[in-house]
Amino acid sequence: MAEYGLLIDYEYCTGCETCVVACKEEHGFPVGKWGIRVLDDGPWQKDDSGEGGNCFNWNKIPVPTDLCDLCAGRVAAGKEPTCVHHCQAFCMKFGRIEELAAELAGKPKQVLWAPCA
Repeated sequence: MAEYGLLIDYEYCTGCETCVVACKEEHGFPVGKWGIRVLDDGPWQKDDSGEGGNCFNWNKIPVPTDLCDLCAGRVAAGKEPTCVHHCQAFCMKFGRIEELAAELAGKPKQVLWAPCA
């Protein structure tokens, strides 16, 4: 499945962790194991705010772990991975790496992830 991956547009991720819960439910991971986690980048002060230091940024970045298999069973059944299906912000896309890479080139604040072969 290494020819497929996830394109995650973290500019729009709200940090709801629906992807985390959906993945744990789909795979039955025990406490302390995840197929995807939402990491925090921030809060950090934006220097270019022009507001005297009152403007802060906080990114939420969904990151698949080594346990992610891109929901191979769901994909084989013609469905998208459960994290993509349940993402409330619609910031995750599943597809061929070449197609996702082309999309990645056109916009900042995205990450492209593919499982180890």
